[in-house]
Amino acid sequence: MAYEFHSTVLREYDIRGIIGETLGPDDARAIGRGFGTLLARDLGDEKKPLVAVGYDGRVSSPILEHALIEGLTSSGCDVRRIGMSATPMLYYAEASAEEVDGGIQITGSHNPANYNGFKMVFRGRPFFGADIQTLGRMAAAGDWADGFGEVESVDIIDAYIDRILTALDGIDRAVLEGLTVAWDAGNGSAGPALEKLAARLPGTHHLLFTEVDGNFPNHHPDPTVEANLEDLRKAVAEKSCDFGIAFDGDGDRIGAIDGEGRVIWGDQLLMIYAEDLLGKLPNSTIIADVKASRALFDHVEKHGGQPIMWKTGHSLIKSKMKEVSSPLAGEMSGHVFFADTYYGFDDALYAGVRLIAASARLGKSVTQLRSDMPQMLNTPEMRFQVDESRKFAAIDEVKARLAGDDVPEGIEVNATDGVRVNTPDGWWLLRASNTQDVLVARAESDTEDGLERLMGQIDEQLALSGLERGESVGH
Repeated sequence: MAYEFHSTVLREYDIRGIIGETLGPDDARAIGRGFGTLLARDLGDEKKPLVAVGYDGRVSSPILEHALIEGLTSSGCDVRRIGMSATPMLYYAEASAEEVDGGIQITGSHNPANYNGFKMVFRGRPFFGADIQTLGRMAAAGDWADGFGEVESVDIIDAYIDRILTALDGIDRAVLEGLTVAWDAGNGSAGPALEKLAARLPGTHHLLFTEVDGNFPNHHPDPTVEANLEDLRKAVAEKSCDFGIAFDGDGDRIGAIDGEGRVIWGDQLLMIYAEDLLGKLPNSTIIADVKASRALFDHVEKHGGQPIMWKTGHSLIKSKMKEVSSPLAGEMSGHVFFADTYYGFDDALYAGVRLIAASARLGKSVTQLRSDMPQMLNTPEMRFQVDESRKFAAIDEVKARLAGDDVPEGIEVNATDGVRVNTPDGWWLLRASNTQDVLVARAESDTEDGLERLMGQIDEQLALSGLERGESVGH
């Protein structure tokens, strides 16, 4: 039986839609049928596929889980249900058990409460881009295998917490006993795991909003937006904490505040993690996305590492890590990937414990590590609406103009993902979002005047393509 997905649902990195409008149980069932069929065909007669399934705390998630499992089992897959969980728990269920062939997490991540979606792993690799489009073609053709599968429910939370705590191996726990940390789960699905984790960590831990509530009554669970860190900032101040950590709705992205209430952005966290890791694994390749500060790439080189600037997108970064055997990567958005003594997936709970470990090994407080960073002047990530049909074309036009003969001296263009332009003033970036009808811009300089000139260059390029920056829009 053929099935058509709504045109907006099958995205570059995952599947996402609005419940009751563009996404519902029929979609979940079709996703299960397609994913299960691909897995069965890939494995051949080698074995019967086993898929781990988890879901976040959204109101719609249990209904989607039921339909997804129907789709998987009717394509011949067995299912291991891990229940309500943070996305990294699903990744752990897939990566830590040899018999598991794939994993699907039902999650709307940091999107509003009426959204939901799916993140997938296929035989140890991210399932995205062309893979997701294949699901659409298979559904339209009704190209699905038929079979029967069994379902088992397992509780992995304690084993998962045990694994996270190995991040503190080799550190004298007595050194950590005086530590005070605030944690904000944002009413997302990481709350229960955070409670168990904090109970086993040395030091004093103050927890905010660990009760799972898919309506997110306290604040939106997106730690890249500074306003969403206000409750954490207050807790750090009131409880005299050394630092604070926040999660997004499904626990795969981290945000942080130092002891003075300053935000530690994704690229700044990566600077700390890189310095710590390079002390143990010199000359390692460390990957960051094109939105990251120049200070990060300089920092990696200074500490003996090999920095690589790569495309934005958690699936793209994970794939690049495997390709170049990188033990550490990260994005401005707060996805951090550890593959030195962990599995290479993005896990904000593990990243929180690694921040504690890095501070201890480097012998400096998180506040001191933040203070030691160069004081760059940069814009936040600016996102502005542009027609879907124009967004990639506009970037191509900018690239063509900057490849011309009349480009000023001292201008370097990096076209890894959109256009990142280095100038004597600093750098600016213009790229098309893979998931929305927006262009993304960012600029960084050492001086206010320099930043103004960089913004002028962005505006000039947009004007030449008949566009303007206008008002920034949300995620």
